[in-house]
Amino acid sequence: MCWLNRSLLYPLVIISFIVGICSCIQDPSGRNEVEGYSEKTTDPDTIPLQKVRLLPYWNTTAQFAGYYIGIEEGIFRKYGIDLEIVPYLPTDQPDKMITNKEADFFLLWLVNAIDMKDSGLDIVNIAQLSSRSSLMLVVKKSSGIETIADMEGKQAAIWSDYTLQPTALFRKNHVNVKIIPIGSSNNLFLTDGVEIINASWFDEYHTILNSGYNADELETFFFSDYGLNFLEDGIYCLRSTLSKDPELCKRFVEATIESWKYAFDHPDQAINVILTEQKKQKKPANLSHQRWMLDRYRDLYYPESEKGINTNLSESDYQTISKVLLEAGLIGLIPPYRDIYSPVLIEEINTQDKPKNPR
Repeated sequence: MCWLNRSLLYPLVIISFIVGICSCIQDPSGRNEVEGYSEKTTDPDTIPLQKVRLLPYWNTTAQFAGYYIGIEEGIFRKYGIDLEIVPYLPTDQPDKMITNKEADFFLLWLVNAIDMKDSGLDIVNIAQLSSRSSLMLVVKKSSGIETIADMEGKQAAIWSDYTLQPTALFRKNHVNVKIIPIGSSNNLFLTDGVEIINASWFDEYHTILNSGYNADELETFFFSDYGLNFLEDGIYCLRSTLSKDPELCKRFVEATIESWKYAFDHPDQAINVILTEQKKQKKPANLSHQRWMLDRYRDLYYPESEKGINTNLSESDYQTISKVLLEAGLIGLIPPYRDIYSPVLIEEINTQDKPKNPR
Protein backbone atom coordinates (compact mmCIF):
# COMPACT_ATOMS: atom_id res chain seq x y z
CA MET A 1 0.00 0.00 0.00
CA CYS A 2 1.02 3.56 0.11
CA TRP A 3 0.54 6.74 1.81
CA LEU A 4 -0.18 8.29 -1.44
CA ASN A 5 -3.08 9.78 0.23
CA ARG A 6 -4.82 7.18 -1.75
CA SER A 7 -7.05 9.85 -3.03
CA LEU A 8 -4.08 11.43 -4.64
CA LEU A 9 -2.17 8.41 -5.37
CA TYR A 10 -5.00 7.71 -7.47
CA PRO A 11 -7.61 10.32 -7.68
CA LEU A 12 -5.84 13.33 -6.32
CA VAL A 13 -2.61 12.76 -7.98
CA ILE A 14 0.43 14.58 -7.39
CA ILE A 15 3.13 15.36 -9.76
CA SER A 16 6.45 14.08 -10.34
CA PHE A 17 8.58 16.28 -12.39
CA ILE A 18 12.12 16.21 -13.28
CA VAL A 19 14.47 18.83 -14.49
CA GLY A 20 17.34 17.65 -16.64
CA ILE A 21 20.29 18.55 -14.58
CA CYS A 22 23.17 16.88 -16.25
CA SER A 23 25.51 18.77 -13.95
CA CYS A 24 24.64 16.07 -11.41
CA ILE A 25 26.28 13.55 -13.66
CA GLN A 26 29.93 13.57 -12.86
CA ASP A 27 32.99 11.93 -14.35
CA PRO A 28 31.36 10.41 -17.45
CA SER A 29 34.67 8.72 -18.26
CA GLY A 30 34.63 6.86 -14.97
CA ARG A 31 31.29 5.13 -15.42
CA ASN A 32 30.40 2.56 -12.83
CA GLU A 33 29.74 -0.73 -14.53
CA VAL A 34 27.49 -3.49 -13.26
CA GLU A 35 29.64 -4.26 -10.28
CA GLY A 36 30.28 -0.57 -9.72
CA TYR A 37 27.80 -0.20 -6.93
CA SER A 38 28.97 -3.15 -4.85
CA GLU A 39 32.62 -2.39 -5.50
CA LYS A 40 32.57 1.33 -4.89
CA THR A 41 35.94 2.15 -3.39
CA THR A 42 34.88 5.25 -1.50
CA ASP A 43 36.63 5.35 1.84
CA PRO A 44 34.04 6.32 4.48
CA ASP A 45 36.77 8.10 6.41
CA THR A 46 37.48 10.45 3.50
CA ILE A 47 33.89 11.67 3.12
CA PRO A 48 32.22 13.54 6.00
CA LEU A 49 28.90 11.86 6.74
CA GLN A 50 25.87 13.92 5.81
CA LYS A 51 22.69 13.46 7.80
CA VAL A 52 19.91 12.66 5.34
CA ARG A 53 16.22 12.06 6.02
CA LEU A 54 14.01 9.94 3.78
CA LEU A 55 10.22 10.18 3.86
CA PRO A 56 8.41 6.97 2.80
CA TYR A 57 4.75 6.93 1.76
CA TRP A 58 3.56 4.03 3.88
CA ASN A 59 4.23 1.88 6.91
CA THR A 60 7.43 -0.14 7.26
CA THR A 61 7.16 -3.14 4.92
CA ALA A 62 9.34 -4.88 2.35
CA GLN A 63 8.32 -2.03 0.00
CA PHE A 64 11.22 -0.19 1.63
CA ALA A 65 13.53 -3.12 2.34
CA GLY A 66 16.33 -1.65 0.24
CA TYR A 67 16.62 1.39 2.47
CA TYR A 68 16.52 -0.50 5.75
CA ILE A 69 19.09 -3.10 4.64
CA GLY A 70 21.20 -0.29 3.20
CA ILE A 71 21.37 1.28 6.64
CA GLU A 72 21.97 -2.08 8.34
CA GLU A 73 24.83 -2.99 6.00
CA GLY A 74 26.45 0.44 6.04
CA ILE A 75 25.90 0.93 2.31
CA PHE A 76 24.62 4.47 2.67
CA ARG A 77 27.50 5.34 5.00
CA LYS A 78 29.88 4.08 2.31
CA TYR A 79 28.48 6.85 0.13
CA GLY A 80 28.92 9.42 2.89
CA ILE A 81 25.28 9.34 3.97
CA ASP A 82 23.92 8.90 7.50
CA LEU A 83 20.37 7.92 6.53
CA GLU A 84 17.35 8.31 8.78
CA ILE A 85 13.96 7.02 7.65
CA VAL A 86 11.24 9.36 8.87
CA PRO A 87 8.44 7.29 10.50
CA TYR A 88 5.22 7.20 8.48
CA LEU A 89 2.19 8.62 10.26
CA PRO A 90 -1.23 8.65 8.56
CA THR A 91 -1.97 12.00 10.20
CA ASP A 92 1.02 13.70 8.59
CA GLN A 93 0.51 15.54 5.31
CA PRO A 94 3.49 14.79 3.06
CA ASP A 95 3.22 17.99 1.05
CA LYS A 96 3.49 20.08 4.22
CA MET A 97 6.37 17.97 5.49
CA ILE A 98 8.16 18.52 2.18
CA THR A 99 7.45 22.24 2.25
CA ASN A 100 8.77 22.44 5.81
CA LYS A 101 11.87 20.49 4.77
CA GLU A 102 11.25 17.73 7.31
CA ALA A 103 12.86 15.33 4.84
CA ASP A 104 15.62 15.68 2.25
CA PHE A 105 14.36 12.97 -0.08
CA PHE A 106 10.90 11.44 -0.38
CA LEU A 107 9.27 8.58 -2.21
CA LEU A 108 6.18 9.33 -4.28
CA TRP A 109 3.90 7.79 -6.84
CA LEU A 110 3.90 9.82 -10.02
CA VAL A 111 0.27 10.87 -9.73
CA ASN A 112 0.92 12.34 -6.29
CA ALA A 113 4.01 14.10 -7.52
CA ILE A 114 2.21 15.67 -10.47
CA ASP A 115 -0.54 16.95 -8.21
CA MET A 116 2.00 18.41 -5.78
CA LYS A 117 3.82 20.11 -8.64
CA ASP A 118 0.60 21.59 -9.96
CA SER A 119 -0.10 22.91 -6.47
CA GLY A 120 3.14 24.88 -6.55
CA LEU A 121 5.53 22.55 -4.71
CA ASP A 122 8.83 22.73 -6.59
CA ILE A 123 9.87 19.08 -6.55
CA VAL A 124 11.86 17.01 -9.02
CA ASN A 125 12.14 13.32 -9.76
CA ILE A 126 15.82 12.35 -9.67
CA ALA A 127 15.30 8.61 -10.21
CA GLN A 128 12.30 6.46 -11.15
CA LEU A 129 12.84 3.05 -9.58
CA SER A 130 9.75 1.23 -10.84
CA SER A 131 8.89 1.08 -14.51
CA ARG A 132 5.68 -0.90 -14.14
CA SER A 133 2.61 -0.16 -12.05
CA SER A 134 1.70 -2.84 -9.51
CA LEU A 135 -1.99 -1.94 -9.52
CA MET A 136 -4.63 -4.25 -10.94
CA LEU A 137 -8.24 -5.30 -10.91
CA VAL A 138 -9.05 -8.81 -9.72
CA VAL A 139 -12.11 -10.95 -10.52
CA LYS A 140 -13.05 -14.54 -9.81
CA LYS A 141 -13.19 -16.73 -12.90
CA SER A 142 -16.53 -18.01 -11.64
CA SER A 143 -17.93 -14.53 -12.34
CA GLY A 144 -17.58 -15.17 -16.06
CA ILE A 145 -15.50 -12.00 -16.55
CA GLU A 146 -12.69 -12.65 -19.02
CA THR A 147 -12.21 -9.22 -20.58
CA ILE A 148 -12.72 -5.57 -19.65
CA ALA A 149 -15.82 -5.58 -21.86
CA ASP A 150 -17.29 -8.32 -19.66
CA MET A 151 -17.26 -5.85 -16.74
CA GLU A 152 -20.23 -3.98 -18.25
CA GLY A 153 -22.94 -3.55 -15.62
CA LYS A 154 -20.83 -5.12 -12.85
CA GLN A 155 -19.83 -3.68 -9.47
CA ALA A 156 -16.25 -2.91 -8.49
CA ALA A 157 -14.93 -2.41 -4.97
CA ILE A 158 -12.43 0.45 -5.24
CA TRP A 159 -10.42 2.02 -2.45
CA SER A 160 -12.10 5.09 -1.06
CA ASP A 161 -10.76 8.23 -2.72
CA TYR A 162 -9.03 6.11 -5.36
CA THR A 163 -11.12 6.17 -8.51
CA LEU A 164 -8.96 7.97 -11.05
CA GLN A 165 -7.17 5.01 -12.60
CA PRO A 166 -10.13 2.57 -12.58
CA THR A 167 -12.49 5.23 -13.93
CA ALA A 168 -10.02 6.05 -16.71
CA LEU A 169 -9.83 2.35 -17.60
CA PHE A 170 -13.62 1.93 -17.72
CA ARG A 171 -14.09 5.07 -19.81
CA LYS A 172 -11.31 4.12 -22.18
CA ASN A 173 -13.02 0.78 -22.82
CA HIS A 174 -16.56 2.23 -22.90
CA VAL A 175 -17.95 0.08 -20.10
CA ASN A 176 -20.31 1.13 -17.33
CA VAL A 177 -19.17 -0.20 -13.97
CA LYS A 178 -20.65 0.80 -10.62
CA ILE A 179 -17.89 1.76 -8.20
CA ILE A 180 -18.39 0.79 -4.56
CA PRO A 181 -15.99 2.67 -2.22
CA ILE A 182 -14.17 0.47 0.30
CA GLY A 183 -11.36 0.73 2.82
CA SER A 184 -8.50 -1.74 2.84
CA SER A 185 -10.65 -4.85 3.40
CA ASN A 186 -11.26 -7.47 0.71
CA ASN A 187 -14.36 -8.82 2.47
CA LEU A 188 -16.92 -7.44 0.03
CA PHE A 189 -15.16 -9.23 -2.82
CA LEU A 190 -14.56 -12.43 -0.87
CA THR A 191 -18.24 -12.71 0.07
CA ASP A 192 -19.42 -12.07 -3.52
CA GLY A 193 -20.76 -8.61 -2.70
CA VAL A 194 -19.00 -7.31 -5.82
CA GLU A 195 -17.52 -8.98 -8.87
CA ILE A 196 -14.41 -6.79 -9.14
CA ILE A 197 -11.88 -5.39 -6.69
CA ASN A 198 -8.74 -3.31 -7.04
CA ALA A 199 -5.48 -4.54 -5.56
CA SER A 200 -1.74 -4.10 -5.68
CA TRP A 201 0.25 -7.08 -6.87
CA PHE A 202 2.63 -7.05 -3.92
CA ASP A 203 0.00 -6.63 -1.20
CA GLU A 204 -3.77 -7.08 -1.50
CA TYR A 205 -3.56 -9.71 -4.23
CA HIS A 206 -1.49 -11.90 -1.93
CA THR A 207 -4.01 -11.33 0.85
CA ILE A 208 -6.76 -12.65 -1.43
CA LEU A 209 -4.67 -15.75 -2.15
CA ASN A 210 -4.17 -16.23 1.58
CA SER A 211 -7.96 -16.05 2.03
CA GLY A 212 -8.32 -19.42 0.33
CA TYR A 213 -8.23 -18.71 -3.40
CA ASN A 214 -5.78 -20.24 -5.83
CA ALA A 215 -4.23 -18.12 -8.55
CA ASP A 216 -5.94 -20.22 -11.24
CA GLU A 217 -9.32 -19.31 -9.75
CA LEU A 218 -8.70 -15.61 -10.34
CA GLU A 219 -8.36 -13.33 -13.34
CA THR A 220 -6.14 -10.24 -13.10
CA PHE A 221 -6.15 -7.05 -15.17
CA PHE A 222 -3.00 -4.94 -14.71
CA PHE A 223 -3.61 -1.29 -15.53
CA SER A 224 -0.16 -1.15 -17.15
CA ASP A 225 -1.35 -3.64 -19.76
CA TYR A 226 -4.15 -1.28 -20.78
CA GLY A 227 -2.17 1.90 -21.37
CA LEU A 228 -2.52 3.24 -17.82
CA ASN A 229 0.92 2.64 -16.35
CA PHE A 230 0.69 4.91 -13.31
CA LEU A 231 4.28 4.70 -12.11
CA GLU A 232 5.16 4.25 -8.46
CA ASP A 233 8.27 4.60 -6.29
CA GLY A 234 10.05 7.65 -7.66
CA ILE A 235 12.77 9.36 -5.63
CA TYR A 236 12.06 13.07 -5.27
CA CYS A 237 13.56 16.11 -3.65
CA LEU A 238 13.05 19.85 -3.73
CA ARG A 239 14.61 21.57 -6.71
CA SER A 240 16.61 23.65 -4.26
CA THR A 241 18.16 20.46 -2.82
CA LEU A 242 19.21 19.29 -6.27
CA SER A 243 20.61 22.71 -7.18
CA LYS A 244 22.48 23.11 -3.91
CA ASP A 245 24.00 19.63 -3.71
CA PRO A 246 23.69 17.60 -6.93
CA GLU A 247 26.52 15.32 -5.80
CA LEU A 248 24.56 14.30 -2.68
CA CYS A 249 21.56 13.49 -4.88
CA LYS A 250 23.72 11.33 -7.12
CA ARG A 251 25.29 9.51 -4.17
CA PHE A 252 21.87 8.91 -2.61
CA VAL A 253 20.55 7.29 -5.79
CA GLU A 254 23.69 5.19 -6.22
CA ALA A 255 23.49 4.01 -2.61
CA THR A 256 19.79 3.23 -3.07
CA ILE A 257 20.43 1.07 -6.13
CA GLU A 258 23.24 -0.83 -4.41
CA SER A 259 21.06 -1.33 -1.33
CA TRP A 260 18.16 -2.76 -3.35
CA LYS A 261 20.51 -5.08 -5.20
CA TYR A 262 21.81 -6.30 -1.84
CA ALA A 263 18.25 -6.82 -0.59
CA PHE A 264 17.33 -8.89 -3.67
CA ASP A 265 20.53 -10.92 -3.38
CA HIS A 266 20.01 -11.52 0.37
CA PRO A 267 16.21 -11.81 0.75
CA ASP A 268 16.22 -13.68 4.07
CA GLN A 269 18.40 -11.05 5.69
CA ALA A 270 16.38 -8.20 4.17
CA ILE A 271 13.08 -9.66 5.36
CA ASN A 272 14.48 -10.25 8.84
CA VAL A 273 15.50 -6.59 9.03
CA ILE A 274 11.96 -5.55 8.08
CA LEU A 275 10.29 -7.94 10.53
CA THR A 276 12.57 -6.72 13.33
CA GLU A 277 11.67 -3.12 12.54
CA GLN A 278 7.94 -3.92 12.36
CA LYS A 279 8.04 -5.59 15.76
CA LYS A 280 9.98 -2.64 17.17
CA GLN A 281 7.23 -0.34 15.89
CA LYS A 282 4.59 -2.79 17.19
CA LYS A 283 3.19 -3.28 13.68
CA PRO A 284 1.79 -6.55 12.27
CA ALA A 285 4.68 -8.73 11.08
CA ASN A 286 4.12 -11.64 8.70
CA LEU A 287 7.13 -13.40 7.19
CA SER A 288 5.23 -15.02 4.30
CA HIS A 289 3.62 -11.76 3.24
CA GLN A 290 6.87 -9.80 3.43
CA ARG A 291 8.66 -12.44 1.36
CA TRP A 292 5.93 -12.24 -1.30
CA MET A 293 6.23 -8.46 -1.25
CA LEU A 294 10.00 -8.48 -1.70
CA ASP A 295 9.75 -11.01 -4.54
CA ARG A 296 7.19 -8.85 -6.32
CA TYR A 297 9.36 -5.78 -5.88
CA ARG A 298 12.15 -7.67 -7.60
CA ASP A 299 9.77 -8.20 -10.52
CA LEU A 300 8.73 -4.54 -10.52
CA TYR A 301 12.25 -3.12 -10.22
CA TYR A 302 13.82 -5.65 -12.59
CA PRO A 303 11.43 -6.02 -15.55
CA GLU A 304 12.35 -8.83 -17.91
CA SER A 305 13.36 -6.42 -20.65
CA GLU A 306 15.93 -4.71 -18.44
CA LYS A 307 19.29 -5.85 -17.08
CA GLY A 308 18.80 -4.05 -13.80
CA ILE A 309 17.08 -1.11 -12.16
CA ASN A 310 16.42 1.44 -14.85
CA THR A 311 15.99 4.80 -13.16
CA ASN A 312 14.52 6.45 -16.24
CA LEU A 313 11.07 8.02 -16.18
CA SER A 314 9.22 7.21 -19.38
CA GLU A 315 8.03 10.39 -21.07
CA SER A 316 5.12 8.54 -22.68
CA ASP A 317 3.95 7.21 -19.29
CA TYR A 318 4.34 10.68 -17.83
CA GLN A 319 2.28 12.31 -20.57
CA THR A 320 -0.43 9.64 -20.33
CA ILE A 321 -0.83 10.08 -16.58
CA SER A 322 -0.77 13.87 -16.84
CA LYS A 323 -3.49 13.88 -19.50
CA VAL A 324 -5.71 11.66 -17.36
CA LEU A 325 -5.27 14.08 -14.47
CA LEU A 326 -5.91 17.10 -16.67
CA GLU A 327 -9.07 15.60 -18.17
CA ALA A 328 -10.31 14.75 -14.67
CA GLY A 329 -9.86 18.38 -13.65
CA LEU A 330 -7.30 17.47 -10.99
CA ILE A 331 -4.54 19.68 -12.39
CA GLY A 332 -4.68 22.97 -14.24
CA LEU A 333 -1.75 22.45 -16.58
CA ILE A 334 0.58 19.61 -17.49
CA PRO A 335 4.06 20.46 -16.16
CA PRO A 336 6.70 20.11 -18.89
CA TYR A 337 8.37 16.71 -18.76
CA ARG A 338 11.86 18.19 -18.50
CA ASP A 339 10.66 20.50 -15.76
CA ILE A 340 9.80 17.46 -13.66
CA TYR A 341 12.33 14.81 -14.53
CA SER A 342 15.91 15.62 -13.56
CA PRO A 343 17.88 12.35 -13.49
CA VAL A 344 21.16 12.29 -11.61
CA LEU A 345 22.61 9.13 -13.18
CA ILE A 346 23.87 8.62 -16.70
CA GLU A 347 22.14 5.87 -18.64
CA GLU A 348 25.17 3.57 -18.62
CA ILE A 349 25.12 3.46 -14.84
CA ASN A 350 21.77 1.66 -14.93
CA THR A 351 23.01 -1.43 -16.76
CA GLN A 352 24.02 -3.56 -13.81
CA ASP A 353 23.34 -7.28 -13.95
CA LYS A 354 20.03 -8.53 -12.72
CA PRO A 355 20.65 -10.26 -9.36
CA LYS A 356 20.14 -13.98 -9.13
CA ASN A 357 16.63 -14.96 -8.14
CA PRO A 358 17.06 -17.15 -5.05
CA ARG A 359 13.61 -18.72 -5.45
